[in-house]
Amino acid sequence: MAEYSLTIIIPTFNETDNIENIIEAVFGVMENSGINAEILVVDDDSGDGTVEKVKELQINHSGLHLVVRESDHGLSQSVAEGFGRAKADIIQVIDADFSHPVEMIPKFYRAIKDSGYDVVMGSRYAKGGDIKNWPLKRRIISLGATFFGRILFPEITDPVSGFFSLKKSVLKNAVLKPRGYKILMEVLGKGNWSSFKEIPFVFKDREEGESKLKLGTMADYICQCIDIGLYALYHHETNVWKEWKKVFKFGLVGISGIFVNTGILYALTEYAGFYYLFSSFFAIEASIITNFILNDFWTFEGGQKSRMRQKWRRLISFQVVSVIGVIINMAVLFLLTEYFGLWYIFSNIAGIIVAFLWNFFVNRNLTWKLNIQ
Repeated sequence: MAEYSLTIIIPTFNETDNIENIIEAVFGVMENSGINAEILVVDDDSGDGTVEKVKELQINHSGLHLVVRESDHGLSQSVAEGFGRAKADIIQVIDADFSHPVEMIPKFYRAIKDSGYDVVMGSRYAKGGDIKNWPLKRRIISLGATFFGRILFPEITDPVSGFFSLKKSVLKNAVLKPRGYKILMEVLGKGNWSSFKEIPFVFKDREEGESKLKLGTMADYICQCIDIGLYALYHHETNVWKEWKKVFKFGLVGISGIFVNTGILYALTEYAGFYYLFSSFFAIEASIITNFILNDFWTFEGGQKSRMRQKWRRLISFQVVSVIGVIINMAVLFLLTEYFGLWYIFSNIAGIIVAFLWNFFVNRNLTWKLNIQ
């Protein structure tokens, strides 16, 4: 049995228009790059001649292998089966329709082989990435899927990318439940990885054939996100659980801020004799400062490894984000009550939730990035 440095999985279903071109293109890139790779075509029992074409090409390509799946069809299921059949320790996943640039495969491979990353992803949304020739409906679906994905993986700009590579060890003991089109999400949510790299690329709509993406896949994807979240509750070694811990800590700090705010408001008003609105100003500011200190040292642990100048920058950022959060809370309260007729208590709860999400995600991705600059 030949030893391969890289396994390239190409999931297919009715790809007779593309399959020969993509296989020849990938083998050409591998030969020019000096990478000993196998191509593993995993087909969902196509009836258009795809399987026959691959078998024909196998005559001239010893590194071309084929798996025909006769049941439980689906892109994610096909890729997952490919994971189990891959002969190399590094795996690349690529679509058959040339929407992913095959010339970038060596760059992905080197990022793992030479730089040691566990997972390398092509990103359409990182700086330098783009999407070409997509209709508005598909863009909206993709952005919606990316939004949900970034709730679980805020560090990753495109967690739903179909163009990625990984070490085979990432999959060890991972209990994958592949569904729909977003197998990368399943790997990120349940795999064993600690380092990743995103490489921007320009996604081009399929050259031949018809896109198989349907609106109904969004429901499958939401179920997948929920399943990954529940999985994290019982598997604390996952990256999703680590992120959930930050959300939980951030929430506890926010609750502590309520007590600080209320205590200072009461003390300054009742014992110092200040006008209650004046007291409220000091109470809000005190709660913001204590929230920042707790989050800096406990939630995000930035205060333990940064200079005073960086602390001040984060404090100013946290202050601005918090003030905007208050404005958002008040705006939601006003709009839902005055224009939608909701009871003001429900409106306020909705405002608190929206403001909390704003505060967490903006601080997570802005304020506590300042400690590394």
